[in-house]
Amino acid sequence: MRIKSERDFWAGLMFIAVGVIFAIGATNYSMGPACPPNDPCAANLWARLSQLSAHPGAGYFPLGLSVILAVLGAIVLFESLTIETEGGEKVGSFAWRPLTIMVVAIAVFGVMLEPVGMIISVPVLIVISSLAGDEFHWKGVAIAAVVLTVFSWAIFVWGLKLTIPVWPWFAR
Repeated sequence: MRIKSERDFWAGLMFIAVGVIFAIGATNYSMGPACPPNDPCAANLWARLSQLSAHPGAGYFPLGLSVILAVLGAIVLFESLTIETEGGEKVGSFAWRPLTIMVVAIAVFGVMLEPVGMIISVPVLIVISSLAGDEFHWKGVAIAAVVLTVFSWAIFVWGLKLTIPVWPWFAR
């Protein structure tokens, strides 16, 4: 079988690999409450799934996302082998600069989050990661930093009640 889209082929393989690796990792966490032996969910798959979705464990959501990612990867991989593209969509040179900047931005965020809190570390993450693109405008970066910081606080601290430090260590 001939590869008809090189980009989709490698992207599909990457999605499958990441999905499988994270699915294996998610199995280390609880999927939810176990069925008692006399409970109907012990014998019926659909009853078991409905119980899990009503009381999911820590591994339920990551496993679901991992499986979806692997299935999407399989679809992309299948299409790369069956749908003809112009020129075969060859994979070009590797973009090392943006990749390096993004890895550095995430590492800096991880190091900064505990001591300086979300209010400072999220905008720093946005500014550093914005340098990876071809266009950089301070006004757009500042707006994105403010909006993403507010949404991060709203989702993770207020909505999900995660214990993420919001303020710097000296202001807590």
